[in-house]
Parts: sequence; structure tokens; C-alpha cells
Amino acid sequence: MLSHRTGCKIETIRYYERIGLLPTLPRTSGGHRTYTLEHERRLGFVRRSRELGFSLDDIRHLLGLADGDALECGKVQKVALDHLLDVRRKIRDLKKLERTLTRISDRCEGGTAPDCPIIEALYMAKDRV
Repeated sequence: MLSHRTGCKIETIRYYERIGLLPTLPRTSGGHRTYTLEHERRLGFVRRSRELGFSLDDIRHLLGLADGDALECGKVQKVALDHLLDVRRKIRDLKKLERTLTRISDRCEGGTAPDCPIIEALYMAKDRV
């Protein structure tokens, strides 16, 4: 079974099929889906792309490029580089978030004080935190 071979949940495989990332699969006379090695490879492509944070639209685009008659590596590279820029932006945002949380947490002494600097900082406008 494809789910066992790939570690991907059955519901996820069906979802990918429903949204067109996996082709509609042939069925046996008993109604069971029949998977080939190509289905397994394509599912692996989708799973690995998701692990790398690509959106479903990006994956659909990459698959379209891969399925084309003349694969243009430059177009694939553009999708990857656009995603890399987005990842770097998220990293910058997370580092800023880390600095802010560190700063407001350092103001707190813990214990049972009636005033909590963390709560007060959360009430403040974001540009004053």
C-alpha cells in the first residue's frame, strides 16, 4: 500500500489526488486504488516539496514544469529562489520576534507580583515594545 511505503497518511494522498497534485488513480474491480512506482515518485516529490515549505501552488507549478516536454531549469530555479527569499524574510521576522520576546521576558521577575511587565508589554502598541 502506498501509504505504508511512503509514510504518508491515506487522507493526505486522497487530498493530493483531489486537488490534482496526484493523478486520478486507476482502480481494481473491487474499487481499490492501484499505485505505480511513478505515483510513489510523484508523492515523494510532493512530500519533499512540502517539507521544504513550498506552497501547494508552487508544487503544482513545479510539477507542471517537470511534466512539460522541455524542462526549463531556469524556471524551476526562479520558483526555488522566490521561495528562498520568502524563507529568509520569515527568518528575519522570527529573529525580530525572538529579540522582542527576550526583551519583554527579561523585564519579568516571575513570582507573584501583581503587575506583570509581559502583560503590560502585550497591551502596548507594537512600535513601543
